[in-house]
Amino acid sequence: MKKVAILQSNYIPWKGYFDIINMVDEFILYDDMQYTRRDWRNRNKIKTFGGVKWLTIPVNVKGKFYQKINETEVNRSDWAEEHWKTIRYNYAHAPYFDELSPWLGDLYQKAGSLTMLSDINYLFLSEICRYLGIRTKLSWSSDYELIDGKTERLAALVKSAGGGFYLSGPAAKDYIQPEVFDEYGIELAYMDYGGYPEYPQLHGDFTHQVSILDLLFMEGPSSTAFMKSFSGVTS
Repeated sequence: MKKVAILQSNYIPWKGYFDIINMVDEFILYDDMQYTRRDWRNRNKIKTFGGVKWLTIPVNVKGKFYQKINETEVNRSDWAEEHWKTIRYNYAHAPYFDELSPWLGDLYQKAGSLTMLSDINYLFLSEICRYLGIRTKLSWSSDYELIDGKTERLAALVKSAGGGFYLSGPAAKDYIQPEVFDEYGIELAYMDYGGYPEYPQLHGDFTHQVSILDLLFMEGPSSTAFMKSFSGVTS
């Protein structure tokens, strides 16, 4: 049975996002949804000498109240250089920084030449998946015909992708109608983000709520040992 997950693209998201990708056969980027401000679409957190800080991609939002994620444009080209400088400063002494620095620095150079937020997010998502050994197909919701209805649209997307199992983020419990998935003959399950093991971190108390870059810099090739999807633990 083909497993599918559907989420909006995020900027260098945390490890749980990549676990969902690795737990399914196809991961659909839901970027023809409305862009939401002060969300994870264009920003994420890293640990710094001064505490947990946001890295935010500046985007054009003025007067664009109903723009979709895949219509959202970057409004400054120097953001990538600034982000990479901040990362270098705060993770220079991480165990795997020297090993990963050429690869990640090159990604930021490529990202700085892109103008659309969705393309930037896809670049980091696909390349980090490759590093982790995740082979899940990444596709776009715009690749499929969309129908009306919040839950109906999700179920129809899964069906169009040939899926019989839908893995949802836990927050969707607030609005998903399970009976719609039953009508489509699709099994519904929710990701459980609890129970992640800790790993050594720089800069103060441990927190899970940071970009996966933190884990990669600290554990390198062993990062998968701290992720549920590689250990077979799903709850």
